[in-house]
Amino acid sequence: MRRTNTFAVRSLSGQDERLLRDLLDASASLWNELTYERRQNFFDGESVWDTADYRKQYVGVLGSATAQQAIRKNSEAWRSFFAAREDGEDTAPPGYWGNEDDGRELRTYIRNDQYSLETGERSRLEIPVGQDLKDEYGLGYHERLRLEVTGDPKWEGEQGRLELYYDEVADTFRAIQPVTVPDSRRDSPLAEESAALDVGANNLVACTTTTGQQYLYEGRDLFARFRETTEEIARLQSKLREGRYSSRRIRRLYRKRTRRRDHAQDALVRDLMERLYDEGVATVYVGDLTDVLSAHWSAEVNEKTHQFWAFRSFIERLATTAEEYGITVEVESEAYTTAECPVCGERDETERDGDVFRCSCGYEGHADLGASRTFLERQAGESEVGSMARPVRLTWDDHNWSELPHSPERARPNEERTNQSTGDGKFASVGTA
Repeated sequence: MRRTNTFAVRSLSGQDERLLRDLLDASASLWNELTYERRQNFFDGESVWDTADYRKQYVGVLGSATAQQAIRKNSEAWRSFFAAREDGEDTAPPGYWGNEDDGRELRTYIRNDQYSLETGERSRLEIPVGQDLKDEYGLGYHERLRLEVTGDPKWEGEQGRLELYYDEVADTFRAIQPVTVPDSRRDSPLAEESAALDVGANNLVACTTTTGQQYLYEGRDLFARFRETTEEIARLQSKLREGRYSSRRIRRLYRKRTRRRDHAQDALVRDLMERLYDEGVATVYVGDLTDVLSAHWSAEVNEKTHQFWAFRSFIERLATTAEEYGITVEVESEAYTTAECPVCGERDETERDGDVFRCSCGYEGHADLGASRTFLERQAGESEVGSMARPVRLTWDDHNWSELPHSPERARPNEERTNQSTGDGKFASVGTA
């Protein structure tokens, strides 16, 4: 069973940080050169595997083993690309890690037997460096780069290939360590409860559990920032001279927009899974948005679902994280859940105004939370869905999902309120995985 530990990484001096940046930048340069040649071969109808020997070109900076790992990772990306094409998916070939003008994405991979990681009172990570860098920075022949790490490992087992990268959003270096642990150590939920998720963009996730708990992750502020960046990109593109389609600043904004979104999604998934695990949830149902993603009448909805939300990557994050907790994720149809009254089942005589859902039977409540409850009741079968507690509402502050203070629920004035509990208020650390 494969699991991952994530650590924040700090250099011990300014010189060590410069050395680390040079190392990661060289790895990105290797990736880009190899990717360029393979993309050219692919578009020319030639074999992507027939390339130059980049290992020899970069061994002086990265070391032989690290250069080999970057090449191997690149090959894995291309094999995944071809496998997706065989499955009929319309996907693009592997892309670049930034570029020299705008700045490359600082990233590398260290073979499992080439690094040492110790955690405890004096946690540290040691990685190999190519001889050219050793000479430039005055390291001894056998000396390795020593870095400080923070964070406690969640998993212990046989260590795998280490990923080391610079997190531009958080302005810190991070290390991701895969480990292989025995199946006997798999986390298991404390009960057999279920949860259902309504995924959107105004509210990123509305969740209802069979225990009667509800969580609402609000996304309007995140989407507003995403939209502002998109409009600034469009403004800059309009000023480009004829024949040009991008610039250094535009590419930087694209990268910043994507990383900000991914950072918030990663933290959301971690926070939600910790809460559901504490609730005893064993199965999470999430709606299949294939039809919604393929076409929609609203350009704004298309922007939210295709660009901002990135639904498919979110599901991958959700499933991977859920597996750590022994929770199963099932993608099911959620047809009509947003139009169906959770009280009487009416679909035609209902309406939605923003977050407010109204039915001719007199029911009025929060649209997305009501949809997640309806979805859960369909999937739970004979399992009874408990009385609803006051929803836990969360907002993003660029680092954590924080609970909002309770206020009167204007969107649910006549919903049943039998349990006023608010959950345990536990937050996930963005530095753990």
